[in-house]
Amino acid sequence: MKEMILMLSIAVGVLMLSAIKWTATALLVLGTVINNLGIYPWGAITMSAAGALWLVASIMMRDKALITTNASLFLIGNVSLLIGVI
Repeated sequence: MKEMILMLSIAVGVLMLSAIKWTATALLVLGTVINNLGIYPWGAITMSAAGALWLVASIMMRDKALITTNASLFLIGNVSLLIGVI
């Protein structure tokens, strides 16, 4: 019984990680389109949200290179939004 519960929790985790990654990827593509259309600040907001989701996914995967990349994207996106507001 314990093995079955463990396998189920691993399967749920894998599905959750996959959903986060695909959602983040879709937001990244959408944010790129919005940025290329020159629609500010929605492009930056969308890219920042995608960076945040990819950061969560990279932490779940324990991938240091992706953590660094996506933490940087998230930080840069939010700084650019703050600069635009100020």
